[in-house]
Amino acid sequence: MIDHVLFGVTDFDRSVEFYDQAFAPLGVKRLFEVPLEHTGGVKVAGYGDDRPWFWLAEENATRGMLHIALGSINRAGVDGFYAAALRAGGTDNGAPGLRPHYHNDYYGAFVLDPDGHNIEAVCHLPEAP
Repeated sequence: MIDHVLFGVTDFDRSVEFYDQAFAPLGVKRLFEVPLEHTGGVKVAGYGDDRPWFWLAEENATRGMLHIALGSINRAGVDGFYAAALRAGGTDNGAPGLRPHYHNDYYGAFVLDPDGHNIEAVCHLPEAP
């Protein structure tokens, strides 16, 4: 099981502004910023629900393919993530909808973050009646 993930970004302030907005509909928020004296001056922030598990650092920006998917408890959360991420400056990479080629109830949305990383929100549950 993965406990947490960290990746580098090119512009920390732009990225935290994006993730603050995009993650809010999923109940994920910025919980912690590591004091600069503990990072050698590198800006580092952790996002999560009850503890930080998604980390950004303004150092050694991650290059190449990066795809991270966050689970949502319902399809409305996926829709909210997608709308908020676009408002925050993300780029559409797949509107909310069913992806039956994964499984019948796979409902996901994909957005490219400010560095071009593919960030997804997904709900695996059937639509509520």
